[in-house]
Amino acid sequence: MRHLAPSLGLLMAATALSACTAPMAGQAPATATTEPAMDEDAIVADLLSRMSVERKVAQLIQPQINSFTPEDMERYRFGSYLNGGNGGPYGDEYAPASEWLRYADEMYDASVQPLEGDEPVIPTMWGTDAVHGHTNVIGATIFPHNIGLGATRDPDLVRMIGAATATEIEVTGIDWNFSPTVAVARDDRWGRTYESYSEDPRLVAAMGAALVEGLQGRLGTEDRLGQGRVIATAKHFFGDGGTEQGVDQGDVNGDIDALKSIHAVPYPATIAAGVETIMASFNSINGRKMHGNEALLTDVLRGELGFDGLVVGDWNGHGQVAGCTVTDCPQSLLAGLDIYMVPDDWKGLMDSLVAQVNDGTIPMARLDEAAGRVLRLKLRAGILGPDAKRPSARVNAGDYDKLGMASHRAVAREAVAKSQVILKNDGVLPLRAGADILVAGSAADSIAQAAGGWTLTWQGGTELANDMFPGATSIWAGLEAAAQEAGGSATLSADGSYTSRPDVAVVVFGEAPYAEFAGDRKTMVFGDEEGLALLKKYEAEGIPAVAVFLSGRPLWMNRELNAADAFVASWLPGGEGAGVADVLYGKMPATGRLSFSWPAGCGGAPVNGTEGALFNVGYGRDLGDTSPLGALDEACDYLGGAIASWYADGRLAASVTARGGEGTALLPNLIGESGGIVARGLDRNRQEDARRITFGPGATLSLSGAGEGGYRLLYKLDTAPAGTVTVTSGESRVDVTQGLTVSAGKGWREMLLTPDCLADLGDTIAIRSAAPMTLELAEIERKDMPEDAACSF
Repeated sequence: MRHLAPSLGLLMAATALSACTAPMAGQAPATATTEPAMDEDAIVADLLSRMSVERKVAQLIQPQINSFTPEDMERYRFGSYLNGGNGGPYGDEYAPASEWLRYADEMYDASVQPLEGDEPVIPTMWGTDAVHGHTNVIGATIFPHNIGLGATRDPDLVRMIGAATATEIEVTGIDWNFSPTVAVARDDRWGRTYESYSEDPRLVAAMGAALVEGLQGRLGTEDRLGQGRVIATAKHFFGDGGTEQGVDQGDVNGDIDALKSIHAVPYPATIAAGVETIMASFNSINGRKMHGNEALLTDVLRGELGFDGLVVGDWNGHGQVAGCTVTDCPQSLLAGLDIYMVPDDWKGLMDSLVAQVNDGTIPMARLDEAAGRVLRLKLRAGILGPDAKRPSARVNAGDYDKLGMASHRAVAREAVAKSQVILKNDGVLPLRAGADILVAGSAADSIAQAAGGWTLTWQGGTELANDMFPGATSIWAGLEAAAQEAGGSATLSADGSYTSRPDVAVVVFGEAPYAEFAGDRKTMVFGDEEGLALLKKYEAEGIPAVAVFLSGRPLWMNRELNAADAFVASWLPGGEGAGVADVLYGKMPATGRLSFSWPAGCGGAPVNGTEGALFNVGYGRDLGDTSPLGALDEACDYLGGAIASWYADGRLAASVTARGGEGTALLPNLIGESGGIVARGLDRNRQEDARRITFGPGATLSLSGAGEGGYRLLYKLDTAPAGTVTVTSGESRVDVTQGLTVSAGKGWREMLLTPDCLADLGDTIAIRSAAPMTLELAEIERKDMPEDAACSF
């Protein structure tokens, strides 16, 4: 292998100076990532002067491992690549760590094959989403998600988590982590709320900066970006936690300075900590997508905040910019994006970018600037230079004993314990030594449910059995060991039944795993009643019960809080369930405090601050606090009430009619053709239980029936509407084009239509599309909702 470096002396000088010239954390952000500027600039300028347009463009292209081969790497020389949440080496997302490292070597070797003439060889780098540990890989330590870490309020602990994660990433030969998420989640209906440390931007800033330092090392230290360190990414710039109604990738609107005062606050802290990369956000700000927003990506991020590192895009985020497609988007590069994350369509994007440079659409200076930032990052990280090594030859690589090692699991267990927030305790906690406890609920022995999303797979899932997590401990296993150590016993009962009456029951329940848009909710109401039924059962039988609630956000839980003798917000603790037992048995103090406001009412509006909060940010009980909580109001319009099902399981209700267009021709059970509408059966969960409805240009689908309240539709739209889409009911009409555009490509979604957008709801609902459109429908119903329920998509 040969690297054809421009100047060995310059590269060695840059390497030698990097440790002694770096400013300390807390200095002006403008200098936080500039060490040592003169040597780097000279090296980068020399490299760029000998690179072709095609090679420079390739540095800006980041495909995913499932869509290209080592041969493609050798041919095109991508600057970087990634594994998606469902991607693994050689097509196996459950591949052992050794296969991840072997794949890293193959891609690296392909990227450094000699080139003709004087053109320099530039090694590639691999990026991954290790958002709560290196959890794409079997056997890695699974730390609590950020929402739990925010409850610890312990930056030093988060710094240790970053260092442990970096070491485990290095074991598999990967260079770059797309973390930390420094979103300030302000509407907990958002499916990524658990990736946010807090609704308080100051807490997010402190924790995000700590994780950056843990991953990369502190500025001014010899190990920065060295042994046991990887590249960090602050994401997503900016406003991802402020979308209206908590819709993922949605709209953020308002005065720009007011938005910055919340959502931009974490970035100066992470920049001062030396973060090398920042990821652009999917959302729009006042109607303009961030991936094409020069005023924010360049003027604010670089000019105002002083960031001089690399800006990477999110998964095909550039394709959402107005006037762009996934394969054609010079607007993003011109706005300030440096790397396009283009998972599958990399060839078409490369071709268009090369053509746009050659025809002057993209100035050569801008191409050199972006490519230069990639090269500079590789210099700083030791990926490029005289000391660069193939992944398997690097420190920690292949040392598989460090994956999930005992010291890392100890840090995770401490983080679990410190993240537990006690909301109620009538005296049952701490659990008494010698007690016989019953551990109930389907989540009790599920490591997957405790870990949540971004765990082995993108969405996570309870179908992942415990044997997929070697070395990890479920909450049940942790409680069993603690009970025995305390001279008592523990019995596991998923359904809550027992033959010998226990002294106390611990009920473990909560949200099923999810990630991103799949976790978006319409309300803050937890409707699953498994845990509630168990708590009420033990209440009726006079058995003290402790509720351990697993969730990615605070939710309206008044019924469960009333029924439980103690209630613990456990968040998504990950793979060290013994940390829960440490608090319940009093081996560790209860120091966890809410980093999000807990809602008092069951409405859909977000709660930030004291108004509408049952428990404020900072609330949490010590184990000795047994003051009574008092009975909470259990009334909720989102629960129960009149529901009229119009369409379900492939059949219309007897009182409901469907038609296409203005005529009288009906579509029995939403099948047939009429007035520009073509409706066909679709298998969603079973045979023809849903419909695929194709709209011709200007076509209208109308449904009429009986019922009261708002409308709820379960639908799926694969492609954004090409024209205006409106919904009419009674004398009201609303344009839903933007809402459908945001929901497109995100799987099955709920549409709620209320007087918020249709003041005159009637017994007919009509959907009209100005352009051809294909919409899938699974359920339609009318139901009672709170008076202030918002329309959402």
